[in-house]
Amino acid sequence: MGTLLRDGATLRVTDTGEGLAVVFQHGLGGGEAQIAQTFPAGFRRITLECRGHGGSGLGERRPFSFEMFADDVLAAADQAGLDRFVAGGVSMGAAIALRLACRHPRRVAGLILVRPAWTFSPAPQNMQPIAEVAELILVHGSEKARAIFAQSETALRLYREAPDNLSSLLGYFDRPDAKAFAQVLVNIAGDGPGVSERDAAGLDIPALVIGNEIDAVHPLSTAYALAAAIPDAIFAEVTPKARDSAKHFGELHEQISSFLQSHSNARSLIPS
Repeated sequence: MGTLLRDGATLRVTDTGEGLAVVFQHGLGGGEAQIAQTFPAGFRRITLECRGHGGSGLGERRPFSFEMFADDVLAAADQAGLDRFVAGGVSMGAAIALRLACRHPRRVAGLILVRPAWTFSPAPQNMQPIAEVAELILVHGSEKARAIFAQSETALRLYREAPDNLSSLLGYFDRPDAKAFAQVLVNIAGDGPGVSERDAAGLDIPALVIGNEIDAVHPLSTAYALAAAIPDAIFAEVTPKARDSAKHFGELHEQISSFLQSHSNARSLIPS
């Protein structure tokens, strides 16, 4: 575990394992623990906990954005001595990885997008529940906001259709820094990776896109759209976490390991 200093923020970086280098990022509200559960053993993994996430500070710059977070991740790769690496992540982390691949094609040798929540436009409709929670916390404070949200149409819909998403949203109210972190939620939910479908179509690297059903924040249609936009991308559908968590993570490990192993001898993926 190391640190990276950026704009007054001390950001926590994990660099673990050996072999093929993969920079793999967490989702909105996640951190190292999420990625340790998601990513298989057998490879070198670098994960930066983005500003306000895990053990990382918020720093001085505002607003929070994908551009900011991606620049921080690239700085972590530089600090780790990586000239070329596979970029990947879950949800927000997938959008960061996509931005890195499109904006820094010389640096990114492969792409892994797990349960993506963004395609190419900012503020997608599926991020509205997160924006709703964040706005309530900013206006009312976490305790009152939780009571209001619990009676909302959004909460009732997610209870019926995507209980795993609802559980994640309720966790935002329980954070000790709920009001400060709500600003991160508002900014990122309203932002996007800042790349176009044309940018994705221009990628010439191995790519894996993984999605699942029963997930309102990470629609399977988003994973389909990204897999269709990236030339020769491999698409995989896994068991929803809401249905069987152990099976979900087992299948994720299998898909990611298989992808990395199948390309590990490719010249483009040889670690620097």
